[in-house]
Amino acid sequence: MDLESTVSLRGSRKFETVFFGGGTPSLFTPSEVGRIIQYLNNTSVLEQSAEITLEANPGSADAARFEGYRSYGVNRLSLGVQSFNDESLRSLGRIHDGKQAANACEIAKKSGFDNFNIDLMFGLPGQNKQSALSDLESALSHEPKHLSLYQLTIEPNTPFAATPPILPDEETSWTIRSAVQYEAQQAEFNHYEVSGFAQSGYQCAHNLNYWQFGDYIGVGAGAHSKITVENAVYRWFRTRHPKHYMNPAAPQQTPQIGDPIKQQDLLFEFLLNALRLKEGFRFELFEERTGLPWSSQSGIISKAVDDGLLEIRANHVRTTPLGWRFLDEILQRFLPD
Repeated sequence: MDLESTVSLRGSRKFETVFFGGGTPSLFTPSEVGRIIQYLNNTSVLEQSAEITLEANPGSADAARFEGYRSYGVNRLSLGVQSFNDESLRSLGRIHDGKQAANACEIAKKSGFDNFNIDLMFGLPGQNKQSALSDLESALSHEPKHLSLYQLTIEPNTPFAATPPILPDEETSWTIRSAVQYEAQQAEFNHYEVSGFAQSGYQCAHNLNYWQFGDYIGVGAGAHSKITVENAVYRWFRTRHPKHYMNPAAPQQTPQIGDPIKQQDLLFEFLLNALRLKEGFRFELFEERTGLPWSSQSGIISKAVDDGLLEIRANHVRTTPLGWRFLDEILQRFLPD
C-alpha cells in the first residue's frame, strides 16, 4: 500500500508513535527504515517526541545495524529473545542461541539504546520455576527498561498444534507465572499491563494506545487499522498475501473503509483492550473512544462488579485481584451475541 495514501487517513492528527514490527523488520537496512522516518518528518505528520520502536531478532543483530537505526531516529528496540536457555530456544524452533540473545542486548546498549524491551516466554517445554527465574535473571542482568513476559500458548494451524510439545501442567504453570511476575516487580518493574512490565517512565506508548482503544494505521501485508470519524469507529484489514499486497494495481492498495463497528460490539472491543491495563480506565475515556454514554453500559457492568471481578471507584473501572486472574472469563461475559 502507498504510504502517502495511508498517512492521509490520519486527518489533522500527528503520529505519536511508530512501530516497525511483524516478521523480522531488522532485516531492513537502516537506510530503508530511515527513508520511512524521513518521509514522516518531511511531511510534518510525526510528533517531535514520537516513540519509534523497531523489533529485532537477536539472530540478525549486529552493532553497525543497531547504530544505523539509532542514527535514523529509532529510539526504542524490542528484542525477541524469548529465552536465554539454548535447550528452550531449540524447543521453540528459534534460530538464535542464548549467547546471541545476550550479545544482542549488549549491542543495543552500546549502540545508544537506553530504552529497549526484552520479550521473554515462560511455561516452556520442560521448564520449571527455577529455570524460568534463571531466564528472568539473565534478562534483568542486561538492564532493559521494559519486559514483555508471555506464557507460551499453542495456537491453531501452527507446527506446535500439529505436534504439541509437553508443557508444564496447570499448577506448575501458575507457580512459574506467579514467581516470574513477583520477581520482576521486586526488580522495580511495574506490572502495568497483562504482559507488560516497565521501569518508571518507560511504559510502551505504542502499546498503551492500543490498550486505551486509540486510533492507529497499519501498513503492510496483513496489517489492520482503526480510525474514529465523527464518533464512529472503523476497522479495516490489508490483504495478507505479500504478492497481492505488492501489486500496485490491486484494489487493496486503495483504502476501503466499510461500515462502522456496531454499537453493541463497542463495549466488548473497548473492554478487550482497556481491561488489559492494571489501572483500568475512566468513564471519560470510554465515552471519548466509543462515542457512547457510560450510563448506557453501566448496568451490563454491574453483574461483574457484584461477582467481585470488577470494581468502580470515583468514575474509574478496574479489575479486582480475582478479576485480573480470570480476565478471559470476564471478557466472555461481554461477547456480542
